[in-house]
Amino acid sequence: MSGRADSDIDPAIADSETAAGQDEAADDLMEDARRARWTAAATGAALTLAGFAAALLRLTGSAPALVPAAYAGGAAVCAAAAVLGSRGRTRRALWLLVAGVMVMALGDQFD
Repeated sequence: MSGRADSDIDPAIADSETAAGQDEAADDLMEDARRARWTAAATGAALTLAGFAAALLRLTGSAPALVPAAYAGGAAVCAAAAVLGSRGRTRRALWLLVAGVMVMALGDQFD
């Protein structure tokens, strides 16, 4: 045994230690959420730029009209994902990023 009974522990000290642990956990969750927002927004912006650049490159070439349209459409979906990600809707942003890249990949299959 520890030599102290449970009744010997000061409740104020126990509550303050519990509160400090909860504050640390809340800070960790806030940092994770902030990191997820930045990641979703940055990834959406990068894929948007890549999609629009690919659309412009394919537009100047001899590819069918569907190919640059698919790249531009996928880039627009990724832009929407970047906006949602920056507002904290990271799950929806992730799925929109996946959908946008799939639209771009599907358009590339028509080339």
